[in-house]
Formats: sequence, C-alpha cells, structure tokens
Amino acid sequence: MKIALVTDAWQPQVNGVVTTLVELVREMETLGHQVEVIHPGLFRTRPCPGYAGIDLAIRPKAGLKARLDAFAPEAIHIATEGPLGWAARSYCLKHQLAFTTAFHTKFPEILHAALRIPLSWGYALFRHFHRPSSGVMVPTQGVLRMLAGRGFRNLRAWTHGVDTQLFAFEPQPPAHPAMEPLVRPVSLFVGRVSYEKNIEAFLKMDIPGTKVVCGVGPLEASLKERYPQVRWMGVLARPELARVYAAADVFVFPSRSETFGLVMLEAMACGTPVAAFPVDGPLEVLGQKSHEGSLTCHGGVMDEDLQQACYRALAIPRHEARQRAQAFSWAHAARLFESHLVPVRSGIRGAGAFLTPAAVATSGQGTVTPLSSNR
Repeated sequence: MKIALVTDAWQPQVNGVVTTLVELVREMETLGHQVEVIHPGLFRTRPCPGYAGIDLAIRPKAGLKARLDAFAPEAIHIATEGPLGWAARSYCLKHQLAFTTAFHTKFPEILHAALRIPLSWGYALFRHFHRPSSGVMVPTQGVLRMLAGRGFRNLRAWTHGVDTQLFAFEPQPPAHPAMEPLVRPVSLFVGRVSYEKNIEAFLKMDIPGTKVVCGVGPLEASLKERYPQVRWMGVLARPELARVYAAADVFVFPSRSETFGLVMLEAMACGTPVAAFPVDGPLEVLGQKSHEGSLTCHGGVMDEDLQQACYRALAIPRHEARQRAQAFSWAHAARLFESHLVPVRSGIRGAGAFLTPAAVATSGQGTVTPLSSNR
C-alpha cells in the first residue's frame, strides 16, 4: 500500500512523537508498504514561537498538494495538528479523500500552561480539526475516554512500542563516565524542558542522591539557574541516551498531561524502574488490569506523592521493569496502525458515528469502533 504520512514533527526534532513516527515508518516498510513522509524539512520553515528546535512549515499548501498529487497515495494519515496537518486536512476535504489522524499531544494543556488559553477553546479547535477523520488514533485508554467525553468521534485505540535491542537490559546500573562521580541514587528525567512536562515537581523534591536531566526546552535556562545542583546533560544521541537510562537508579516521570510517555518504556527496557503520578500515560505503561478488574503496577510505582513513588521504585527489581517493557513492541503498534488505515477513495466520513464515554469504558484494549450515532 502507498501511504502518505503527513507530520509537523520529524527529524531533527527530538521528542516522543518523532520517535514514534520514525519507528512506525520502519515497521510499515518491513510489512511491505511504501511510506512517503511529508515533513517540515521539505518546505521553508520558521521556528515555533516559544519552542526552540521545532520548525514549522510556512504556507505549505501548494508544495504539499504537488507531493500528494505526484505520490497518489492509497491511504493518508495526518499525524499532527500543525501547519502541514491543516494543509493536508484541507487537501483531503477538497478532493473528498478519506484520511486518518492521530492525537499524540495534549496541546490544549500546553497552550493553557504557557498562555492561559482556556482548555475548552483548545479542545474545540482540535475537535474541529479531527471531525472529518475516519479514525482518530489515540495511544491510551485514558486519553481515549477523555476525548470521547469532549465530543471527539471515530476514536481508535492505538499503542506504542520500544526498541528493546537499542535499549538493552542491564541487571545493575553500569558505570558511566558522566554519571560515575555523582552521588547515588541517581534519579533521571528525560524529555523536553517545557511547560507540559511538569518537570519542577521532580526538581523540587527533597530526595537523597543526584538528579539528572536529559533534554532542552523553553524553561531550561530559568530552571538551570534555580536548580544548579542538578546535572544537566542536554540532548544525547540515542545510543548514548540508552547508556544513561541504564546507569540511573530510578526514572522519574512527573508529567500529568502526556498521552503516552515513550521515555518510560525506554528506561524500563534498560532495567530502570519508573516513578510517576497515576495519570493517563503511566497508567497505560505501568498499569495492568487483572481479570477481576483490579489494577496492579509493573516496572515502577505510581503515587500522587511523587517523592514516595521514587523511594518505592528503588526497590523494584530491574528485571521486572524490563519484562514490562517487552510487552510493548513496535511491530504490534504498526500492525494496529495498519488495521486503522482507510482507503482514500472511501470518501470523507465527517458525520461518522460518535463514541460515547460509556462505550469507551467497555471497549477493552483492542480496536474501538463507534457504537452509536448522535447525528
């Protein structure tokens, strides 16, 4: 199948969305599909306001049309809600082509945290963006239920994975030149140093040992000044990042607004247990329901008291973290993605069925199909 993947997030950006899409393309090509990635690097760009390192395409409609016309895709997936995403949406609507979308990032929460824009405004805009989509792929059940409650339609349960070869298991934290002089235990954060990551919940904790941060972002300068005792390592190449994950004693995930949290899986694959709040991403990555419906935690600890979660996570066996990470594979994520794609010639399904919160609650972990209509 010829698949056009349109995304505002692509290399050289470093974030979970880019990682997800790069791995997805690799797996889809392994399955025999031809994937054309339409990304900002193919257009004139300008920096995203407030987000250094993220460049957005400028007026991409004409260039995107030319590329889609030349490629003649059999399926179109719009991965992001940026300038390229809106341009691709417009193209599909104009030509009456069906397409799928994904909800990777809670941008309404970011806009609220950074600019105090009401959440209702942000979600209204995103609901409008995704309304014509034949399938909105969502990586966690919690986010899926939230979107259904906010009136989003045609939701599809998706998931992500981890490269367990790159992020290799270490039964004990190995020596690392940059971390060896640090007082243990070493508590690690990896991610953008930005509003939505809630990183200060980690930085202000009074815990023994050393805190380490890998990442850059708009809050980096001010937080470095306020927390000079933290070891700031910037952005690392992925092989080096894998070694840093393995050398840590606990991985701290302070975000309350992530749709998934790939960095947790990467740390766990290396054997490093996770401390997190009991919110959407960690509930999907760490939580596991029994047949009776009770929730247990594997590979880390979730607690509303993040400091207590850190203390308890230090006692989690490293092999348990690795075992939980192995339950998530990119091959499975790609097959699920493949099953959600729609042929472009099936036409726009903008008035598609509405997935009620009650339907989501009983849908389980597989493909979520619309159960009732509100139109």
